[in-house]
Amino acid sequence: MQNVYAFMQSKNDDIKRQESYLYLGINKLYELYIIQTNLLISIQKFTKKRLEISKTNRVSKNINEQGFVNIINNKLLEKFSSNFDFNEFTQNKNLNIWKDKSEYIQLLWEEILESEYFADYNKKANPTFKDDKNFILDVFKRIIAPNEKLIDFYESENIGWVDDLPFVNTQIVKDINRLKEHSTFVLDTIYKDDDDREFVRKLFTKTVLHFTDYDADIDELTPNWEFDRIAQIDLILIKLGIAEFLFFPSIPTKVTINEYIELSKDYSSDKSSTFINGILDKLSKKYTKEEKIKKIGRGLL
Repeated sequence: MQNVYAFMQSKNDDIKRQESYLYLGINKLYELYIIQTNLLISIQKFTKKRLEISKTNRVSKNINEQGFVNIINNKLLEKFSSNFDFNEFTQNKNLNIWKDKSEYIQLLWEEILESEYFADYNKKANPTFKDDKNFILDVFKRIIAPNEKLIDFYESENIGWVDDLPFVNTQIVKDINRLKEHSTFVLDTIYKDDDDREFVRKLFTKTVLHFTDYDADIDELTPNWEFDRIAQIDLILIKLGIAEFLFFPSIPTKVTINEYIELSKDYSSDKSSTFINGILDKLSKKYTKEEKIKKIGRGLL
């Protein structure tokens, strides 16, 4: 969606160049996932240092020491920090940026200590894996993900990361939720296989090469709208959906429609999901009747 928008705005017909930007953007998104996950591990390490400082303080004992110990020994974070693939990718790509950005770690750490989640966690002498998991979920969803200063930092590092961050945060929450006490964290690859990587390229190229081919069909289904009044993002999502209808026989039309409805909820207006649902549903029926949509295998579901 982002790259189709950029391509159409640039008025440049160098598709190969934009494909390179597309793959670069996906690689950067993956790096953001690693960096954001490393943030949790860095907070854990920061807590260990602060506990050591607290223990050398002879004037007073830190009343939150149990909570410090719980964070340091958090069994869920250990699954991330001990993963070989995760650590190797971090090192190879030099993505452990938080060692030089300690002000962000301290900012988040102080907010965590003032939270009700830490107050409850501090009371647990022997937290279970579920306790550890729930604490990290609360901290991540309520403190880290919405932090405005952290969002501003990411935007200053890479302007595209602001749009990528909600997706990355959602994926991290999913990864945390799926981890069980006796399971192992598995670092997913960017693409599941070569076909997956080719899907990215093909969806982009088919959409931009045929971008104006179906304007008349959309115009016919929106008689109460002037074509140029349709939001640009809505139009791009509709045309991505059309490309999936016509050029990807293994993707069911219902799956395509649902995917672009969800995208519209994140990137377009409040009413866009209903609008896009209606247009894509009518187009799928129209193209099926005209035998333009030919689905095979899983696409028939």
